[in-house]
Amino acid sequence: MKKVVVIGAGPAGLTAAYELLKDQSGEYEVVILEESDAIGGISRTVRHHGNRMDIGGHRFFSKDERVMKWWEDMMPFQGEPAMDDRILNRQKKLVPGGPDPEKEDRVMLIRQRVSRIYYKKHFFDYPISMKKETFLNMGLVTTVQAGCSYLKSVVCKLPEDSLENFYINRFGRKLYSMFFEGYTKKLWGRHPREISADWGSQRVKGLSILAVLKDMLTPKKAKKKVETSLIEEFYYPKFGPGQLWETTASEVERLGGRIRKNCRVTAVNRDADGRIASVTCEQDGRTETVEGDIFLSSMPVKDLVAGMQDVPEKVAQIAKGLPYRDFVTVGLLVPKLNLKNETKLKTLGNIVPDCWIYVQDAGVKLGRIQIFNNWSPYMVSDPEHSVWIGLEYFCKEGSGFWKLSEKDCVDYAVKDLLKMGVISSADDVMDYHQERVKKAYPAYFDTYQDIDQVISYLNGFDNLYCIGRNGQHRYNNMDHSMATAFEAVKNIRTGQTDKANVWNVNTEKEYHEEKKS
Repeated sequence: MKKVVVIGAGPAGLTAAYELLKDQSGEYEVVILEESDAIGGISRTVRHHGNRMDIGGHRFFSKDERVMKWWEDMMPFQGEPAMDDRILNRQKKLVPGGPDPEKEDRVMLIRQRVSRIYYKKHFFDYPISMKKETFLNMGLVTTVQAGCSYLKSVVCKLPEDSLENFYINRFGRKLYSMFFEGYTKKLWGRHPREISADWGSQRVKGLSILAVLKDMLTPKKAKKKVETSLIEEFYYPKFGPGQLWETTASEVERLGGRIRKNCRVTAVNRDADGRIASVTCEQDGRTETVEGDIFLSSMPVKDLVAGMQDVPEKVAQIAKGLPYRDFVTVGLLVPKLNLKNETKLKTLGNIVPDCWIYVQDAGVKLGRIQIFNNWSPYMVSDPEHSVWIGLEYFCKEGSGFWKLSEKDCVDYAVKDLLKMGVISSADDVMDYHQERVKKAYPAYFDTYQDIDQVISYLNGFDNLYCIGRNGQHRYNNMDHSMATAFEAVKNIRTGQTDKANVWNVNTEKEYHEEKKS
């Protein structure tokens, strides 16, 4: 029996553990070492006074059929209407024989996706669409400026040596300045001209004004595929993404795997042959060594390399310089939002139907608003009479904003909402909660341009596999993180030593949510 040590109980680590154990062959002994006391990593669900927060927002949709099937096997898709669909008489394409979310908890809901931009107290489609409402919200002068700016960008292409030029080439300078420049600075803490175009090519594949116009003018029957990051529907666990990973963790333990929480890996140790032999970890004030034959790491590359001995100086410097973006989420419970639902979509309490609202206004620090009622009515203790929202603030660990007390952070968030007109009074806040999230977003600047040297070094250890978002320092979505685990497990089972397939996940040119018909 081979002992497998998995570092991290997020999507990648849990997927790998489950895949190794599910055939019950007894070939592998699996232990997961998780630094925190929670399951799911950034995909966890936080509970607070009967309400639940989805940290970061997670749509369950993938063009990877392996992932879709895996999700459905772990949590079957709903066969009866959810609570809000029943009340509003909303029709969904249900799965015959699927569970009833009103009676069962282990169920994946079918949800309608709405994500919009909120800019100067107006809603715009996300991504930007070319329709009457867009032009009315922008006004005649701005519309003309945006059109001329785009035409100029078509004729005069800029070298795509920065994220700024990437966006300008696709949208023109005017729309870039309105909808991309300020938000990108909020998200990354850097101006887009300081960021590699790699981020844009990975997260905005196939999206441009030309693609928007083409999509608008092409008859529906002639459309072969969706070319934007929008999908009309997605799947979602009844109690948020953490429910799926908590369910997976239970399955791992049922199959004989062990999960040790509050167990922080501090060192990675080699044997005389240069292979990884063990890791040193701290738990409950005690330090111990955990030996293994195979190691799968979803811990940040920076921390993994820092825990190794005799690392080449250049590799150590690159790993140490890899940047991350952290964020703080504030949950607020209010009786209603001061935003009018002017869409044709029916919602409980007639609130706006958005899952996410991207805040482009440079006058507030707030980056994004989640409305948990719209993710799932079961995320909110009383979804008919209250609205539970999550306010996302991008920052750096240890910064002044990061260190704000919960009360001061909430006061800051309330002021932003009042300034934007999202709520009408600070007295509306009935409850609140603050969550800090470290290393949420691996960033593509500083020493990232040299990360291939780090990858090459890590690949030199034949029994070490780097998986997941932080494990590869790549801005992966949840399905990508799972796919890295699938590939790593395949290599382990077949004895394949070339890890290119593990690292090549999410490097294709087509966007990850683009699904061919």
